[in-house]
Amino acid sequence: MRFNSITFLFASVALVESFSTSSFSRSINTNLLHGQIQHKYTNSRLFSASLPNPNENAFIAATDNALGFLTEETAIDYATNKEGGFDMKTVNAVINTSVIAAIVVAVLYHVFTIDAGMMRGWTVEEEADRMIIDNWNSYLSVLHSSPIATKAVTSATVYTIGDIIAQKQEGTEIGELDRGRVLRSLLAGFLAHGPMCHVWYNVSENVSDNVLHLRDWWGTIVKVAMDQAIFSPIWNNTYILLLGLMKMDKLSNIFSEIKRTTIPLMLSGLKLWPAVHVITYGFIPVENRLLWVDFVEIIWVTILATSASGGDKEKKHS
Repeated sequence: MRFNSITFLFASVALVESFSTSSFSRSINTNLLHGQIQHKYTNSRLFSASLPNPNENAFIAATDNALGFLTEETAIDYATNKEGGFDMKTVNAVINTSVIAAIVVAVLYHVFTIDAGMMRGWTVEEEADRMIIDNWNSYLSVLHSSPIATKAVTSATVYTIGDIIAQKQEGTEIGELDRGRVLRSLLAGFLAHGPMCHVWYNVSENVSDNVLHLRDWWGTIVKVAMDQAIFSPIWNNTYILLLGLMKMDKLSNIFSEIKRTTIPLMLSGLKLWPAVHVITYGFIPVENRLLWVDFVEIIWVTILATSASGGDKEKKHS
C-alpha cells in the first residue's frame, strides 16, 4: 500500500499518546531532571576546581552531600513544584506542542513533496495543480485498496482533532490536555465510527435504491430522515458506551450517561446534520461520503466530546 499522510498521522498520534500516558514517560521525565541536575553539579565541580581556593575540597564535599539527598522521590517532588523552578505543566506543554507540530510538519511535508522528482521545469501553477490532483489520487488509491481501514484512520484523525478542540473550548491549556481522553476519542473513531459509517452508507444506499426504489430527488429527504432517526442515535450511544468502557466505568454509570445525553445530542444534531446530509446523500458518491462528513464532523465531534465530558464535571462538583 502506498504511504499516505493520514495513515502516518494516525500512527504517530497513537504511538505518542500511548507513550505519553505510560509510567515509562514519567521515568523519562525524572531521568531528564536528574540529568540536568547532574550536569549542573559537574559544572560546579569543574568551576570550583579551577579556582585557587583553599576550601575547594570542602566545597566539593558539601556539593556531594547535597546531591546525595536528591533521590528519585525528591526529584519527582521537585519536578512537580513550581517554586522549585521545574514545572511539569510546562513539560507537558512542550511535549504536546512538539507532538502536534511534528505531526503537522510531517503531513505537510508529505503533501507538498508528493511529486518530488517530477516537478523539474514545472511552473508554480502546474506544481500547485498537480499537487492537489496527485494527493487526491493517492487518497483514492488507498481508499480503493483498503476502504474500511482508510475510513477508520480518517475518523480517528477527526475525532482526535475534535477532542483537542473540545478540551480547549473548556478552558484547558495546552500543558493540561488530557491525553488519555484524546486517545479514547481516537480509538472510538478508529474502532467504531469509520467502520460503522462504511457499513451504514452502503446498506442505506442499497435499501433506498433496491428495496424502497427511492431514486428520485425526494429520495434524498427519506435518506436524511433515516440517518437521523436510525444511525445518529445508534452512533451517539455507541460513542458514549465506548468511552465509558475504555475508562472502565461502571455499566450503570455508562447507561445513565447514555440516558442523559441521547435526546440532547439528537436535538443538537438536528441543528447541523439535516442540511449537511442533503449534500451527503444528494451529491456525494457513496465511497466519498465519510470523507465529506468527517470534514463537517470536526464541529460535531467538538459538541459530542464536550457533552461526553459533562458527566465527569458534574461528578466532580457534586
